[in-house]
Formats: sequence, structure tokens, C-alpha cells
Amino acid sequence: MISDTTNKRVVVKIGSTSLTSQHGQISRRKLEKLVDEVVRLKDNGHEVLLVSSGAVAAGYRKLGFLQRPTALIEKQAAASIGQGLLMEAYSELFLSHGYVASQILITRDDFSAEDRYNNVRNTINILLERGIVPIINENDTVAINQLKFGDNDTLSAKVAGLVDADMLIILSDIDGLYDADPRKHPHAKRFERIYNITPDIEQAAGAAGSAIGTGGMKSKIDAFKIAIASGIPSFLGKASTPDILYDAVYQKAIGTYFEVTTSAMNLNLKKQWIAFNSGPRGEVIVDMRAKNTIMKKKGSLFLPHIQKVKGRFNHGEVVKITDSNDETIGLGVVNYSSEKLLELQNLPQAKLAAHQKPIVDSEQLVCQLHISVPINL
Repeated sequence: MISDTTNKRVVVKIGSTSLTSQHGQISRRKLEKLVDEVVRLKDNGHEVLLVSSGAVAAGYRKLGFLQRPTALIEKQAAASIGQGLLMEAYSELFLSHGYVASQILITRDDFSAEDRYNNVRNTINILLERGIVPIINENDTVAINQLKFGDNDTLSAKVAGLVDADMLIILSDIDGLYDADPRKHPHAKRFERIYNITPDIEQAAGAAGSAIGTGGMKSKIDAFKIAIASGIPSFLGKASTPDILYDAVYQKAIGTYFEVTTSAMNLNLKKQWIAFNSGPRGEVIVDMRAKNTIMKKKGSLFLPHIQKVKGRFNHGEVVKITDSNDETIGLGVVNYSSEKLLELQNLPQAKLAAHQKPIVDSEQLVCQLHISVPINL
């Protein structure tokens, strides 16, 4: 429970349907409500980061389309118009309350390179220290499919982990997670608090329910898994509910709270980057002894247990670790290049003992078994 006297760092994600009218244009009324609630949290001493969808939805009519385009190049053109409209409106509204808003546009590639990942973190920290409200979105205008987060639900969870947020709030057009689709099943029950995302809960998550947005309930569940693995409690609620942000932070809102338990993985920043952002450069196949050590004892990986090396990678890059059945065991930062590993593998058995340095240290290894969300999502 968050106390009234504790200032928190809160990441708020809001979807396209919660920001636009039924015709796909920016809704001034919805924006004003959101900004007013963010300002209330700011006035109470909290730091707020906003992950805002809506650029494509806000821009496609200005581009001459009657419906949201589906072709990537058309969506990118619409985003180039809509992002400016969004930021203009945000800046004006926040300034009217005495706060400055900043824009941060990123792609998945910005997170996959560790130095750029840390640069984003440093930039956001400076902005927050200065009382600025960072408004974050995927750089839809330039991102290609291979470098996209996929949806802003995933992006918001990764941003929450990046900045060591105290809470992630996802605002949508539904007031929480239900055991069935409430639009089709009037007797569906809402989950008030979730302590473990089970397969049954995942099954209750439906597909995208909006023609304007891109994320559905499944993407939100994936986002909450990332947040929980990063040790961040989360909340899902309806954006149109009065005082939803304030009440969510103070544990009074109608919606679904996703709690972090003592059994959660609670990955540190380095392991978050390895698990969710790095993008493996190659692969090492290991024997069953190494697999058991990694999965059961969370140990390091040593040279004698590597059966095969695939791909080309340098020292310090992330590789995928698999078994002989092609089952993913985890991801880890290697202490040797692929060239050096192949060279060491050809050494006589008597000389292998001289190389005691782990191929992957346990501190820089994330095992798939230990977290509930697929690694490198």
C-alpha cells in the first residue's frame, strides 16, 4: 500500500481510444482530464512519466484518410502529423498548470543497445529531477516492424523498469481484467487484485477490442508480466473514470491491481535489459548438466559444457543459451567472442582446465524458467 506521505515515480500509459474521439481526432476534453489528473499527482509531489498513444489516430484524417490506414508507410506519415498535434496540445495544457512537458520518441533499437538504453534512462532522470513531465511514444514515423515494440503497453512496462518506477498504471477503455469478456458476458467478474498471472488469467485476456488502438488485453498482460518481473506493482483501469490516476496511486481505484510478491523475480536493471531488450547476437548450445545448473541453481556457464556455437558475436554481447533440443534456457552476456570460443573448444582436454573463467557469469544471465514472461519479448 502506498502511503499518503510517500512520493512515488509513476509511469502512466494511455491508449488511443482514451485520447481520441469516435472519429479518430484528438479529444480536447479527454486530454484535459488526463492532464488535470497528472497535475494533481505532480502537485502532491509525485513524479509522472506519460507513455501516450494516439499519434496515428490523431493524424490520419489530416492526411486525408477516412479510416485508420493499415499500410506501414501511411501510418508513419499519419504519425508524423499526429505526434505534433499531440505534443502541441499536451504542452499547452501542462503549461497552463505551470508544468513543462518534454517529448521522447524511441524505437526498440534504442533499447537494444545498452549504451543508448542507459542514455535514455539518464535523460529521463534529469527531466524528472527538474520537474518536467516526459511524454514518451514509439517513433512511429521512422520505426520499421523489426524495430518496433509492437504496442505502447509493452513500451510502458519497459520504461517503468528502465526508470525504477514505483508503479505502472495502464489506462484503457475497460475498468480492469475480467474472467470473461464483459461485453459478451454480462456476469463476468472483475479481478480486484492479482498476485500471480496464471494460464487461466492469460486465457481470460481477449484480443484487441478497438479499431483505433493496436493493443489488446493480451498485450497488457504481457506488459504486467514485465513489470512484475522488474518488481513494479501495476494497475489497469478505465481512463474515463473520475480521479482514476489519483485513486490508483492511493489504492482506492476501481480496476485491477497486479501485485509484486516475494516470489517475483525482481530483476535488476542489467538483467531487465538482458531479458527484455538486448536482442541476442548468437547462440550457444549446452549439455544437460549445464542446463540443470542454470535452471536449478542459477549458476554460471563454463566452457566444458558448451556443445556448439552458432553465429558471430563479440565479447560482452548477449547470446541465447539453448539445449540440444533447441529449447531456450535463457540469455546471457558472454565473456568471450564466438571466434575465441571456437578456438578454445579445439584445445586438448587437459588444457581446458586452465580456463576457469565462466563463459557467462550468473550475474549476467537470465533463465527463462525464473520469469513468467518470454525473454526478449
